Amino acid sequence: MNTLGYAILSALDRKPCSGYQLVDYLEVLWPAKHSQIYPLLTKMEQKGLLVYKYVEQIGRPGKKVFSITDTGKETLDKWVVESPTDPIIRDEFLIKMYSVWLTDEDNAKKLVQDRISILEQKVTSREKKIVKMEKEQESKGLDNVSKDFGRYILYSRRNLLDKEEISWCNWVLNLVKKKTSETFDRPSFHLSEK
Repeated sequence: MNTLGYAILSALDRKPCSGYQLVDYLEVLWPAKHSQIYPLLTKMEQKGLLVYKYVEQIGRPGKKVFSITDTGKETLDKWVVESPTDPIIRDEFLIKMYSVWLTDEDNAKKLVQDRISILEQKVTSREKKIVKMEKEQESKGLDNVSKDFGRYILYSRRNLLDKEEISWCNWVLNLVKKKTSETFDRPSFHLSEK
């Protein structure tokens, strides 16, 4: 099974959900599209790793709500203790930055400003979810045995990374404005509190 399959099992181990909900839940774990998730759900169901319950909806088509099976939990338990492989980063924006010398200053700035805008929207949305998680955990106490702990720390991690990327993008914008005739100061990044 591929890593997306384990990400799906991890999400379903927290709570049953539809394929549509999985896309949202997996955003900080292993971003995937509906076209990737639905065929994999079918294969995983055929292997006995998950089951689904068909739920009728008023005014909308029915949906399948998936749950992890005992076999799925056993598979996930075995996998979670294995050493992970090296991360793979595939980001079209980074390729464009690598080739940014091929465009003019205005287009370069637009690429970076668009990225900043997207990241800021994600950070804002994610921070609302983080605050909600923190409020929910105030009464329960957040610890590493809570099913919500992993989700909380990954949302927080993603926000820190996105904030640092916004800092990097602003540094790049300054470089683009200075042009190549001046000396450049390398960015100094730091982890900040949210």
